[in-house]
Amino acid sequence: MLFVLTFCYTVNGQDLKEAEVPAVVKSKFSALHPEVINVKWEKENGNYEAEFGQSKMQTSIIFDAAANLIQTEYEIPVSDLPKGVIDYSSQNLKSKKPVEATKVVNASGVITYEAEIGNSDYLFDSSGNFLIKDSDNDDDGIEDDD
Repeated sequence: MLFVLTFCYTVNGQDLKEAEVPAVVKSKFSALHPEVINVKWEKENGNYEAEFGQSKMQTSIIFDAAANLIQTEYEIPVSDLPKGVIDYSSQNLKSKKPVEATKVVNASGVITYEAEIGNSDYLFDSSGNFLIKDSDNDDDGIEDDD
C-alpha cells in the first residue's frame, strides 16, 4: 500500500542510497530502531526520511540533517481514525470515505491524523477536528472533493 506522506513533506522526495545519508542520522535511526534492517531513505526539504515496515504496517521517521527527530508517521487502518474524521468526510466531502490513514506524532508528542479522501490528503487533530487540506497531493490538480 502506498504510504501517505504528511502535508509538510509532500514535495518531491529524492531517493537516497544508505551511503548518502549522514552518519549521525543513520546512527540516531539505529538507536531508535535497532531491529530494522530494510530501510528506504529519502531526502525532502533538507530532511531525511527513513521508511520501513513495522508490524505489517508502513512506518516513516523524519530527521533533520543534525539527526533531530521531526516526526514519526504510522500507517493505520482507516477504522482507527477518530470519529470526527468520518463525520467530516460524510458532511463535507460528498460522503467520500477515507481510503488510507496515517497517525503522525511530532517530536513533542502531538498527535495528528492524515486521511486520504478522494484525491487529497486531509489533516485532523487528535480529536478528529479538521485542520487543513493538502492540495499538493491532488492527482489531476482539480479540486473536486469540496
